[in-house]
Amino acid sequence: MASNLKPLRRVVTGDDARGHSKVVWDGPAPNAHESSMGSRKGHTDLWIWNETPAPLSDTSDPGNGSYVFPCPVDGGHLRVVQGAVRPGHYDPAKDPDAIASHPAKVRPREDRVWDRGGNNQFSSAMHKTQTIDYGILLEGERELILDDVTVTMKPGDIVVQVGAWHRWSNPKGSLMLFDMFAARFVDGAAGTAQGNDKPMSNAPKLPDGMKPQRRIVTIDRENGKGSLVSDGPAPDVRFDPARPGYASARLWVTDTHPAKIVYESLQDPYILEPPPGGSVCRVETIPPDENWKGKVGSAEVQAFFRAMGSPGASAYSPLAPHPYMQKTRTLEFAAVLEGEIVLVLDTQEVPLKTGDIVIQRGTSHAWSNRSGRPTRIAIATHDGKK
Repeated sequence: MASNLKPLRRVVTGDDARGHSKVVWDGPAPNAHESSMGSRKGHTDLWIWNETPAPLSDTSDPGNGSYVFPCPVDGGHLRVVQGAVRPGHYDPAKDPDAIASHPAKVRPREDRVWDRGGNNQFSSAMHKTQTIDYGILLEGERELILDDVTVTMKPGDIVVQVGAWHRWSNPKGSLMLFDMFAARFVDGAAGTAQGNDKPMSNAPKLPDGMKPQRRIVTIDRENGKGSLVSDGPAPDVRFDPARPGYASARLWVTDTHPAKIVYESLQDPYILEPPPGGSVCRVETIPPDENWKGKVGSAEVQAFFRAMGSPGASAYSPLAPHPYMQKTRTLEFAAVLEGEIVLVLDTQEVPLKTGDIVIQRGTSHAWSNRSGRPTRIAIATHDGKK
């Protein structure tokens, strides 16, 4: 493990010979790159997929693979970017990594990436990638710099970058998880917004004490200018009457591969499972099991999965290790944003804490909260194939 990068716990699931879910790998993600983005900035690769739908049955570790940034042209990658704290004595005029702003150009040796400079040891270049990015801040603080506004992100905030020009400033140090996958620019390198869908903004009233999920969406409204589309509480939240305190806040949906460059996607009906070639990004708030334990049976569980648009996802059985066991043909990335949770599999249980990252490969599982407070998990789900 590179010395200046924080080790990241990565739990990867798979099936045994009987088709029962189990842990395949559990430990520090091995593919760390100490100074991949210059001094004081590095990243750790967690998963790479080279085709869509994403393979679910690899026997070798796809997190140890390689790719050309921003991602494989037919797939995507999951990684955590880490930046050091900017010291008080830092002088940008003496920064050996500093590059002045310049006109847009294709970045050398990186297809589908455009660059306008302006980077230093604690800031990225102004850049644009032919991807959709689900960016989830795990620790610290980050400034998202667009052409029209600067947005400060705190832990748990999520940005959906829809092929937009942007720059990152990292004054206080941070860890940020990025799920990046291929998008389609219909107007060449411009990659501007298509259609005129209105961003959803009317967030529902949440139960007392429930934390709203912040959703930031960016896009290029016009050629060469990254713009803020929306910034506020997630507008699409689903509840489970049988589990008081449960919520699933949907943030974005893609319904094609490569993904479309659009202002809004929540008009699409997909909630728990993505469409063929697509993805869904959401955040689940999971209440303590003691709130509902002993009060939920087959009828309540089936009603929940029907309401989520995935009645076939339920693996309910009186003999199952958890009432809400589910199984879908998806590649699912889950990051614990807040609290503690137990990942329940067919053959074992895995206690998780804030900052742990789980990669589910079409496996039967449930989330069990045995603590005394709610847990929040960010989940990005992609279409998969066995």
